[in-house]
Amino acid sequence: MLTWAVAFPAAEYLLQGWPPLALITARLAIGVAVLIPLWAWLDGPRTLATARWSRGILVGGIGFGLGAFLLLVAQDLTDPVTVALIASCAPLAGTALEVANRRRRLTRRFMIGMSGSVIGGAVATNSLSAAEIGPGAVCAVLSVLFFAWGSDRTVRDFPGLSAIGRTTITLCGALVATASICIGAAIIGLDGPITVSPRAGDIAPLLFYAVFSLAVSQALWIVSVDRLGVALATFHINVAPFYVMLILLATGQTWDWTKAAGAAIVGIGVVFAQSRPRARIRPTPP
Repeated sequence: MLTWAVAFPAAEYLLQGWPPLALITARLAIGVAVLIPLWAWLDGPRTLATARWSRGILVGGIGFGLGAFLLLVAQDLTDPVTVALIASCAPLAGTALEVANRRRRLTRRFMIGMSGSVIGGAVATNSLSAAEIGPGAVCAVLSVLFFAWGSDRTVRDFPGLSAIGRTTITLCGALVATASICIGAAIIGLDGPITVSPRAGDIAPLLFYAVFSLAVSQALWIVSVDRLGVALATFHINVAPFYVMLILLATGQTWDWTKAAGAAIVGIGVVFAQSRPRARIRPTPP
């Protein structure tokens, strides 16, 4: 979450000259261009040749490509507050997936921890007002569901691949999806998504945005989902606003007690959900 959170200041700068859809596509293209040779070097070219590319394109295209596009549409139709509020419910989507697949049994401790994560996410994003029900909210909900589904399937469908392999094959699918949407927008005459006004200072932020905050972050995320499960891993998403605040604080911004309080609630929920009750020690009969 920390490597993902540092993307927000970079994105804020880049969006001054890049349309959002073009920026997402460029970010994925650079990230994939770095990951493919790294994967071949670490695991060997044969692994790439025998990988389930069609499945990877499908999972990545729906989970991470279409998911990212729907989130963009949701923000355009509503506002960042509404999107942030719905995104803070990601633990609900992750938990629903694991319960539906019978990989998790809901316990009282887990439910309390999940409630803390959702409430903390709403507090951290200052999004306690009700979201507007409409097409934008529907797009945001679908985006969260697709992302949780894609994360879960990435781990389950490619058990023989390393974290770099799983990350690369699904991000390739995301790139195919977003590039197709960009091309489709150009065909029907929407110039906005592909009209870019790059500046001389864009190179370093774009490389950082694509390599560190996408390639590295996504690989760490896949490892987290593999170790914790998609339900517990999504709990940690809601502490990201606190990390963003710390990064902005280092650049001269002010301290935000709301985000700090939200992060504390999320943290307590995560610890509570991952902890196990102590076993009672029965006295030994004489």
